[in-house]
Amino acid sequence: MSTSVDLAAALPESNPIVNTAVFALFVAITLYVVYRASTRNSSTSDYYAAGSAFNGRQNGIALSGDFLSAASFLGIAGAIAIHGYDGFLYSIGFLVAWLVDLLLIAELLRNTGRFTMGDVLSFRMKQRPVRAAAATSTLVISFFYMLAQMAGAGGLVALLLNIHGGFGQALVIGVVGLIMVLYVLVGGMKGTTWVQIIKATILLMSGVLITVFLFGKFGFSFSNLLSAATDRSPLGEKLLEPGGSYGKNGTTKLDFISLALALVLGAAALPHVLMRFYTVPNSKEARRSVVWATSCMFLFYLCTLVIGFGAAALVGADEIKGAPGGENSAAPLLALHVGGTLLLGIISAVAFATILAVVAGLTITASASFAHDVYANIFKRGKADPVEEVRVARLTAVVVGVLAIVGGILANGQNIAFLVALAFAVAASANLSTLLYSLFWKRFNTTGTLWGIYGGLVACLVLVIFSPVMSGAADSIVKGVDFHWFPLKNPGLISIPFSFLCGYLGTIFGRDKADPARHSEMEVRSLTGIGS
Repeated sequence: MSTSVDLAAALPESNPIVNTAVFALFVAITLYVVYRASTRNSSTSDYYAAGSAFNGRQNGIALSGDFLSAASFLGIAGAIAIHGYDGFLYSIGFLVAWLVDLLLIAELLRNTGRFTMGDVLSFRMKQRPVRAAAATSTLVISFFYMLAQMAGAGGLVALLLNIHGGFGQALVIGVVGLIMVLYVLVGGMKGTTWVQIIKATILLMSGVLITVFLFGKFGFSFSNLLSAATDRSPLGEKLLEPGGSYGKNGTTKLDFISLALALVLGAAALPHVLMRFYTVPNSKEARRSVVWATSCMFLFYLCTLVIGFGAAALVGADEIKGAPGGENSAAPLLALHVGGTLLLGIISAVAFATILAVVAGLTITASASFAHDVYANIFKRGKADPVEEVRVARLTAVVVGVLAIVGGILANGQNIAFLVALAFAVAASANLSTLLYSLFWKRFNTTGTLWGIYGGLVACLVLVIFSPVMSGAADSIVKGVDFHWFPLKNPGLISIPFSFLCGYLGTIFGRDKADPARHSEMEVRSLTGIGS
């Protein structure tokens, strides 16, 4: 087998100028679209929910753009190329997570709330403490999710733009953050939605084109592609069998179950995904969004299967692991092999566009939660001026953007997968129990809501801090020390049931009583959309 150096020498070199030019073209086009879409952003409805002006098809494509992050595009393709069958489990997990999200609570939340998750949780509870808890949870989840995306941008810079220095990567993280903040400030939810639509379309087109090319190269036979992948992989035939990743390197089956639980249940409680359902005018269009989003994601994850095994066959595990981006470099290296510098430039633009769009969606969610839940409903007690509320949201977006840039620079080169998994685990631990109890349990009260949110949030963070992810393992974030006592790398298996238990006990022992009339109103509203 040729070495990675020999393989790289046989290919045209990556051209940073072409990569930068393609990315700059995407930014210029989307900024123009955002500017054109920002003609009406004075009211809270315009800024937070785009005036509910998008139809189901548009919102469905934007939803898929929100959900398909850089981890979905680069991480899953790399995991399949290196680990085979076990890597594809991520695709299955994310798709199942999306279906759980949609089938379980998405439409019910859309009918009940107005702008944020705090609207839903506080519908039949005491407003101020519940909105404060919901905003805290939303900000923590958004920050960690943004941290992963921003740090991922720095990790990809070395391969895509040939920038290896820490200062250069920090500069690119800063540029990505500033562009993201500009999207949110100028376009609000309407501009951000159009960026998501454009990004999702380009991502799907790129995935389909590479997939068709790979099928053609192997005689339009998936069996031929798999055979070539197993011949090239160090795993051989085991590439197509379970165990290529899980069960090795100290990862236990219990770890996998915990991670899967967090991913599947966490998606149903991600604030930035749930918030997008407020951009459509009614429940009918929300259901159309579900159909379009599911179709787009199903197509995309099928493409990642072909791209991953195609990278294993044409690029090889040695070259992928030896590249600056590690497993994340599989898709870009495949593009370089099959299409040269130009296709690599396009894939580079798609990768950065993916990061840019997801972070923009997270930023507007975080800013809306603070401005709407904290400023308007806690500080101003529901009597805030709409123009002033939008101004606070924009200021919050700037602050969140700066924090994301600083955090991304500090986390550059660290365990990015941990940050993504943490965001899902926090969402499942803090939000899911309270959302389900609020929608379906008549006795659920304010004390149960607060216990469920804060109990799940604190348990999740504490278990992560004292897990092998932080210390005691070769790939821990803190090197040279060992203060872990929790054996699992993801706390979902413990923290998620714990949050349900906290919500239950808080309801049983809390002195405040649930309001039957408000529960009945919430039930009718969630099922019919009347009054939403």
